Amino acid sequence: MLRLLILFVAVAGLLFSCESKKESSAPEPAKKEVTEKVLIPKKEYALLIVESKSCIYCKQLDRDIRTEKSLQEALKEIDLYRILYESYTPVKAKFGGKVIETTENELAKTLNALSFPNLIFYDREGNIILQIPGYLYPSQLVCIIDYVKTQAYKTEDVNTYIKKKGCA
Repeated sequence: MLRLLILFVAVAGLLFSCESKKESSAPEPAKKEVTEKVLIPKKEYALLIVESKSCIYCKQLDRDIRTEKSLQEALKEIDLYRILYESYTPVKAKFGGKVIETTENELAKTLNALSFPNLIFYDREGNIILQIPGYLYPSQLVCIIDYVKTQAYKTEDVNTYIKKKGCA
């Protein structure tokens, strides 16, 4: 009988100790803080790259930007932003002279960026200078960046410019 009482007390002690551990060690649910992406250029020009999760050319463009020195040099004077077509992260952007607050997905749709990668060059005021749907080789992208930075877009067509520069 004494053994049975000791066993009962031991089991009850374990149950109560596990119960209290369960309550005290339960992690509090993590609160996800969604921060808004701001896509308003600080520099004179910006490049917005609209990407998709499954886009292999988006991954190649990302690799090019990380590894190609000529591309890194060309991008020094341009703000670089990225949004993901499948994302609903809030964004704040300035296009057409107006500041808009929306999601990455809605902004991509608004800009008609429905193929990937989609390269959108725009100025500080939110005027779209050039939109290129698709991947460009690093040398071609450097040429396009030069087209924007030198403001050649004000005087000639992009196709004329890249032919003249020999980067077509």
